[in-house]
Parts: sequence; C-alpha cells; structure tokens
Amino acid sequence: MVVAAIAARNLAGAGLAQPLTWVFSSLVLLMNVVIVYSNRTAVRSVTAAFQRKGDPELARVQVAPFLRAAENAFPRWVRAQAHIRNTVVFAGSAIALLAVSLG
Repeated sequence: MVVAAIAARNLAGAGLAQPLTWVFSSLVLLMNVVIVYSNRTAVRSVTAAFQRKGDPELARVQVAPFLRAAENAFPRWVRAQAHIRNTVVFAGSAIALLAVSLG
C-alpha cells in the first residue's frame, strides 16, 4: 500500500516521492535479502539452535532431512509462490531504484 502510494506520487511528480522511493524500495529489498538468506541458512540455524538447547533428544534430530520433509509437506504451489514473490520484490525494487536514479 505504501509502495503504491509512493509510486502514484512519483508519477504525479511530487518532490518528496523520490527520497521516499529510495527509502522504502531499499528497505523492501534489504528485508527480502534477509528472508532469502534466512531460508538458505535454515539448516545451519536450526542445528545451532538445537545444540544451544543442550537437549540430547534434539541433538539426535537430523535437521536437513527434517526441514526437507517439512518443506515437502506443503503443496507445490507454495514453493512456486515464494519464487515468484522473490522475483517480483527484487525486480520491482531494482526497477524503482533505477527509475528514481535516472529520473
């Protein structure tokens, strides 16, 4: 909603819209980077969290197969939706930042 409002202000030529585009597009881009990084390092993070607990039962859990099984329990469209969302967020943020830079 905020991004759409800023885009409308940019199209209308409002002066404050460009700095707001820089701020919000950068934040959205960085937040998505954090989400992707978190997803890519989930095995390491969960393994470390289980070790910190000091619970021998958790220490026996094979985290990679456990997370893979959890991921495979979701319908296929969930994974596709995540890829599409990431593509839209990265591309949209890049396009917005490029447009503000060139405009």
